[in-house]
Amino acid sequence: MNVQALPMNRFIDHHGQVVKPLPEWADAATLKKFYCDMVVARTYDNKAVALQRTGKLGTYPSHLGAEAFGIAIGHALRVQDVFVPYYRDMPAMWVRGIGMEKNLQYWGGDERGSDFCPEGSHLSCQDLPFCVPIATQCTHAVGVAAALKIAGDHNAALVTCGDGATSKGDFLESINCAGAWNIPLVFVVNNNQWAISVPRALQCAADFLSEKAKGAGIPGITVDGNDVVAMFDAVSTALDRARKGKGATLIEAISYRLSDHTTADDASRYRSKDELNQAWQYEPILRLKNYLLNYGHWSEEEEQALLSKAKLEVEEAVERYLNLPPQAPESAFDYLYESPVTELNNQRDELINKAMRMQGGKHV
Repeated sequence: MNVQALPMNRFIDHHGQVVKPLPEWADAATLKKFYCDMVVARTYDNKAVALQRTGKLGTYPSHLGAEAFGIAIGHALRVQDVFVPYYRDMPAMWVRGIGMEKNLQYWGGDERGSDFCPEGSHLSCQDLPFCVPIATQCTHAVGVAAALKIAGDHNAALVTCGDGATSKGDFLESINCAGAWNIPLVFVVNNNQWAISVPRALQCAADFLSEKAKGAGIPGITVDGNDVVAMFDAVSTALDRARKGKGATLIEAISYRLSDHTTADDASRYRSKDELNQAWQYEPILRLKNYLLNYGHWSEEEEQALLSKAKLEVEEAVERYLNLPPQAPESAFDYLYESPVTELNNQRDELINKAMRMQGGKHV
């Protein structure tokens, strides 16, 4: 089944044609900015996969095909809002001011990749780091949003997850609490049609995952996750609603995972080439590029300049990552608990002493 044929909120189709009037905010300058960011995000993604293949990065979850999803979220959030990401959210985190080298550090096994404050970005340090366990970040986001409501500063939290996460108790409990407590929280589900090797059709009998919102008593909407205009419009509207004290929203973004689940996966074992080839016809970057070209907002000269700039920006970030001094071995203990734990401190000291012995008495 072609999921793109399902009814959903959409402004621009896969040919780059406007299918209903664009919102006032969607002017040429804004959409060109979104397009540039999406191209940079994909350039980074391709490089990260290459780094993993050459042993310079650990297992990596590609965001290929989810560029509109992430870039729209990153731009819709305000500085004071709190972003609670899942593991495929590099584009949104990058827009939020977290450098590419931080993302590389994280997937390279360096704890400093989750420490955003030294980055010196324009953002506060309130955003949470990646969450790899499925759906647990949803429960964290409920706590964050409850705190924001108590603070009364009219800020909101936004949490992301994949389609597979919506089958977890953590997710269902979270949307239930969000509705019951009327907290400023937006759930955005990246429905990329695959929970590792489990297709969407085997995960849930409902036509749309957004229907799960009804049981929680919150609005649920389905949008075309390959249309950055539909994505930004839905997310910004839901965030504005949350900031005004009107409660939570569940957004289902219909997309497609164009990559393997991670670099440790081989998706060719469970999905057909025909399905993948069809999905590429609807991918978000080509769609937005076609729109810009169709309506005279983009040129080949701009395209070549963008590709060169994106490549340079990514290469510079990779160079910074590769030249970082190694992390001290004992840092594995430093981010587990807010307050020191005696047993772990003893293990940490033992590791330091062992490392010093191996280095001839010098602390590494």
